[in-house]
Amino acid sequence: MKEDISAVDFLDIINIVKLQYGYDFAGYVQASLKRRILRFMSRTNISTVFDLKHRLINDSELFTHMVQYITVNVTEMFRDPRFYRTLREEVLPKLAAYPNIKIWHAGCSTGEEVFSMAILLQEAGLLSRTKLYASDLNPMNLEKAATGIIPLDNMKDYTYNYIQSGGLADFSNYYTARYDNVLIKKELRKQINFFQHNLVTDTVFNEFQLICCRNVFIYFNRELQNHVLQLFYDSLSSRGYLAMGIRESMRFANIHKQYETVHAQEKIYRRKS
Repeated sequence: MKEDISAVDFLDIINIVKLQYGYDFAGYVQASLKRRILRFMSRTNISTVFDLKHRLINDSELFTHMVQYITVNVTEMFRDPRFYRTLREEVLPKLAAYPNIKIWHAGCSTGEEVFSMAILLQEAGLLSRTKLYASDLNPMNLEKAATGIIPLDNMKDYTYNYIQSGGLADFSNYYTARYDNVLIKKELRKQINFFQHNLVTDTVFNEFQLICCRNVFIYFNRELQNHVLQLFYDSLSSRGYLAMGIRESMRFANIHKQYETVHAQEKIYRRKS
């Protein structure tokens, strides 16, 4: 098995994926993407890059499987509890002024963070007038998210996160245990629309009061970050909020002057009028 992918081979793979399947990964951080491709090759016993390219051209199921490795699917409910506490205390009271609220979770993975948002909205009395849009590049993530099923083993950590975020209810009221899994209650999920959206190639589709795109930008190069931040700016209502991951920043983005910082530590920004 090769320990690296040459620049020429890497470009070939990117071009095959784009031309054959319509996915454009050219703006992703190259070193990280190479590692994930190599990990996929190892797991599927593909010994050479030549074999990988040949199979990508001829086997669409292989590509579907590879997407699971080259898209990052790390997520959890109430991840970074201080962020959710900040939303609860500083952002949702502002959103309450809108008669109808639209929130977009871009890069929603398997849905844990948008379920967390639904719980916050429920506790703030806002869920019934909020539409939640949850998008991801990976269709298999979306299928899993739409079921509302989460492994039971995760709930101890998620309960701790919820309490740390300022939650006051009994967290178990928000799901039903079924054998080794839990099912998020239907009344929380009914306001969520899961759908496929590609931040690289797709355009504005609605106007939002809040966009959450957390821990996605770290996998994009500077040019793609600028592109996506412009997309989000164009998708926000005047004075709408943008939330990023705690390791992410728009300090060096072309459009940063069009946003004001609401909470520097939790990376919450607001579109200027």
